[in-house]
Amino acid sequence: MRIRLDHTIPGPLFEQLASSLRASIVDGRIGYGERLPAARELASVLQVNVHTVLRAYRVLRDEGLIELHPGRGATVAKRLGHHTALAGAIHDLVDEARLNGVDANALISLIREAYR
Repeated sequence: MRIRLDHTIPGPLFEQLASSLRASIVDGRIGYGERLPAARELASVLQVNVHTVLRAYRVLRDEGLIELHPGRGATVAKRLGHHTALAGAIHDLVDEARLNGVDANALISLIREAYR
């Protein structure tokens, strides 16, 4: 599992972490029933506070994507994986937006409008 956090992007790091983990679950890089790294371990690797990881995990739990088991860690709770075509299209869309100078907020607005 590869997680990248950009400390220069405005906004909380836990949101970036939750987004990265969510994407990995949706595109199948992390599968149903798979255990996520322990919060302390992941915090150490990412060089962030353990509470940042725990907050990201709680966000994903509240979305129903993972289950938290005190003392046993976190596991993926839904079978969402293998949306590789969708994940590829999203990456292509983001690349195209960057090439054309469309910022993230504008791209998200366009996606929301198209989704309606």
